[in-house]
Amino acid sequence: MLNKLNKRRAGFTLVEIMIVVAIIALLAAIAVPGFLRARKRSQASRIINDLRLIDSAVDQYAIENNKASGATVAKIDWTKYLKQGTALYNTGNDLLGSDYGAQTVDTIPKVPESTFAALSDVAPAEFWSPYNR
Repeated sequence: MLNKLNKRRAGFTLVEIMIVVAIIALLAAIAVPGFLRARKRSQASRIINDLRLIDSAVDQYAIENNKASGATVAKIDWTKYLKQGTALYNTGNDLLGSDYGAQTVDTIPKVPESTFAALSDVAPAEFWSPYNR
């Protein structure tokens, strides 16, 4: 009777386990590039949103301080018109660390060159419109 129980013991063979691991690895190899692309695309969208915020902040600064069209606004001045505690408020830089720098009144802010180059594979020039260089 004990012999009979040992023969009925079920389990997975090494080959079956290796096949399952190979299938999981194949699925991961297919999915990971898509996730990385989606991450970079969301970073590009965040930078577009930051540029909109910068444009609004510069406009608010110009209205409150009677600045004429074409006047330069230092980074320390336009960051005061952003929500406190945000990364953009604290640094004045984008997600990738590029500096937005001083802005000009009534001029649309532009994407930093290094950011444009880093995200150009997922965000072509028309994606950045009207903020592209």
